[in-house]
Amino acid sequence: MAYDERLAERIRELVEGEPGVTEQKMFGGLAFLVGGNMAVAASHEGGLLLRVDPDEAEQHLAHPHTDPFVMRGRAMNGWLRVVPEGVGTDVELRRWVNVGVTYARSLPPK
Repeated sequence: MAYDERLAERIRELVEGEPGVTEQKMFGGLAFLVGGNMAVAASHEGGLLLRVDPDEAEQHLAHPHTDPFVMRGRAMNGWLRVVPEGVGTDVELRRWVNVGVTYARSLPPK
């Protein structure tokens, strides 16, 4: 399955004007990077792939429609999936995009 191009456009609209944001195809989806660090992506599985502060991952997982991001059978700490139902509204999407962008901004640029 290809990533949801409408979701990618919605993300693009939210990060428009943010300094240092670039786009790159990653993990079969379209990722939005801040200073070279991935913040959020329109996932090829639908919904978002999101980078979060590992120390805050559990609190984010308490929200509905979130799951740990699993790669090769292993949950990746600091990475979440938000299923499509979790980004149906602009408010929901904005919340998650802000989480990812804020964390990516806290990392040293690459």
